[in-house]
Amino acid sequence: MTEIDSAKRDQIAERLKEARKLAGLSQGHVAKMLGLHRPSVTEMEAGNRRVSADELVKLAEIYDVSVAWLLGDGPDTIDAEDPRLELAARELSKLKPDDLERLLKLLAAMRSDSTASGGDR
Repeated sequence: MTEIDSAKRDQIAERLKEARKLAGLSQGHVAKMLGLHRPSVTEMEAGNRRVSADELVKLAEIYDVSVAWLLGDGPDTIDAEDPRLELAARELSKLKPDDLERLLKLLAAMRSDSTASGGDR
């Protein structure tokens, strides 16, 4: 394997891990959704196992991200200077803990509905 292949595999592995964590899922849960054993997901996230095209598509759907992002295209992070993020952070900081929890559950439900209906990515 060339150095470029290795770097690309590491980048994909890191994005898989990041996306899973942001989705709030365990490796075991993801493995079950894919019909794999948990060590397979661990190996993918460590860059020790190749990820098939079909698996990438399924993972993108599960994590609600694009396949292109998982493959390393697009920004690594959201622009912290985006004024919409600053506004959202100010508003979220005003919420009571119970209200914040309800909002997070609502967002998760909306995300699930979008994923189930083949929402755009």
